[in-house]
Amino acid sequence: MKVPVGLESYAVKHLNKGKVYISKSSPQSMVNAYSSQFQADFSQFIKSRSQELVPGGRMVLSFLGRKSIDPTTEDGCYQWELLAEALMSLVKEGLTEEDKVASFNAPYYAPCAEELKVEILKEGSFIIDRLEAFEVDWDGGAVADTHNEQGKMMVGERVAKTIRAVVESMLESHFRLGQDTMDVLFSKFAEIVGNHLSKTRTKYINFVISLVRKASHINLEAQPMDVFLF
Repeated sequence: MKVPVGLESYAVKHLNKGKVYISKSSPQSMVNAYSSQFQADFSQFIKSRSQELVPGGRMVLSFLGRKSIDPTTEDGCYQWELLAEALMSLVKEGLTEEDKVASFNAPYYAPCAEELKVEILKEGSFIIDRLEAFEVDWDGGAVADTHNEQGKMMVGERVAKTIRAVVESMLESHFRLGQDTMDVLFSKFAEIVGNHLSKTRTKYINFVISLVRKASHINLEAQPMDVFLF
């Protein structure tokens, strides 16, 4: 997903100070911008894929989402909240600038099932055959005990490595951090994540959706959808 346009304005940066994504303190304009960008991008994605499939052809998608309709819930955005906390710790140490944190907006959006259903049915090319939502531990369930220092360190480092693999190139291009500073950032992030997961086992929500390409003669009205949460 692209970063929503208009988020570079002073008003949005000021109101979303110290954050890099949607949070409980974000202005409604920012939430709306992310939601609108997702709708546009996902609809275009579905339309493009429909042109590649024959009628009756099946497409299976898998990506992160959230259970709640509220986009600021922990299962949809909290990894970004903790990354912002780590970035702000660099600001306090003079290793980066606060304005750079405020002007960074993650190119990411975790939709809920209803948002997916609306965009798929609105575009009209597919029948939703099945949609399932799976809860996944941030560390994949690899660390059994996060209540001691070793467990906190292990889970924090495991999650930090996973997130780093995805976002490091984005952070490098925006913050212009050297390798040593990047190492410091993700070391701090690992510690923050470990402390968080020692108190609560926040989960990722992973959607798996099976879609079937409609034939031209099939009625394009809304089709029923079941959502299964495991």
